[in-house]
Amino acid sequence: MVAKRRFGRVRRLPSGRWQARYKGPDGIDRPALNTFATKTDAERWLSLTEADIIKDNWLNPDAGRVLLADYAAAWIAERPNLRPKTLQLYEGLVRLHLVPGLGSSAIADITEPVVRRWRKKLLDSGVGPVTVAKAYRLLKAIMTTAVDDGLIRRNPCRIKGAGQEKSPERPVLTMHQVFVLADAFADRRYRLLVLLAVFCSLRWGELAALRRKHIDTSAALVRIETAVVELKNGSLVTGPPKSLAGARWVSIPAFLLADVTEHLDQFTGTADDCLVFTGPKGAQLRRSNFSRQWRKALVAADLTGVHVHDLRHTGNVQAGEAGAGLRELMDRMGHSSTRAALIYQHRTLLRDKMIADEISRRAEAERSRSGTQRAREDGQPS
Repeated sequence: MVAKRRFGRVRRLPSGRWQARYKGPDGIDRPALNTFATKTDAERWLSLTEADIIKDNWLNPDAGRVLLADYAAAWIAERPNLRPKTLQLYEGLVRLHLVPGLGSSAIADITEPVVRRWRKKLLDSGVGPVTVAKAYRLLKAIMTTAVDDGLIRRNPCRIKGAGQEKSPERPVLTMHQVFVLADAFADRRYRLLVLLAVFCSLRWGELAALRRKHIDTSAALVRIETAVVELKNGSLVTGPPKSLAGARWVSIPAFLLADVTEHLDQFTGTADDCLVFTGPKGAQLRRSNFSRQWRKALVAADLTGVHVHDLRHTGNVQAGEAGAGLRELMDRMGHSSTRAALIYQHRTLLRDKMIADEISRRAEAERSRSGTQRAREDGQPS
């Protein structure tokens, strides 16, 4: 007499393969998702499933049948505090890159090979590496939540380095180029914007949101507490900086105070809430409109391939070369993580190596010259 199984049951199918069935914690009788070549394999699977139930590790196989498109939309909707530009970015990545390749797949069917093929297809189709990295990071975050929700057991996004953005090295302007560019604007109202972006390491959105009350000329300080974001639909949204660390005081270099005072007198209203930088008609700056002035100034300054963000990048490099430490760089840049600041510290170390090499070159030249001079004084041939 064959003993009856305590948990689940197995039966042989007409195909010759074996099927395993069991009653889940929810009371529903379920078959294994796959059939098995032998009865022993089917029974072993039942034993493992029973162990998962006992340990409270059982996953409802139906839960993972939700489509990625639906789950991603819900994932975004459940994050009400996203900044407008972040929300716009996530919705765009889902619509353009996640849904076309994975949207019709059930969460449980998105395996590591599926993710690898999806990523490779994006890269092969000409999507930029930075965009692919952003899309991959978003998918990974969504799948992490799926693990937390008990839809899947393991996150399939496990490609080492796939979420890292490897942007091309941006240009760093020399001091001379900074002043030439600032003076190249036909409308002088934009001159101080360039100088503050560089010498105070300010973002475009922070500059566009600056008001008279944020600048203390007597203490040589500028207060960053808001930033402007221009969305794709043309609307301007003013809110807090990108992170808590973004709200900060930044020291204004002494040489720049005269330029700040001149700008406030000529181009900024007298009320505390007046914007520091506006267009010719007094409207709030839009990056889309400023870009026309920017391109003309680049031509006049004989510069190419320079973006507005490169001004802040240049300022960060200068701060690093001036000897700013890691914490000081983070505070000045408004960063809460060390990653970006370490980049500029690394550049500082490279610069220090260049300085050491130049000192070595000069010392060697002087030692060689001095040796030659002594030889002549001793009457020996050099």
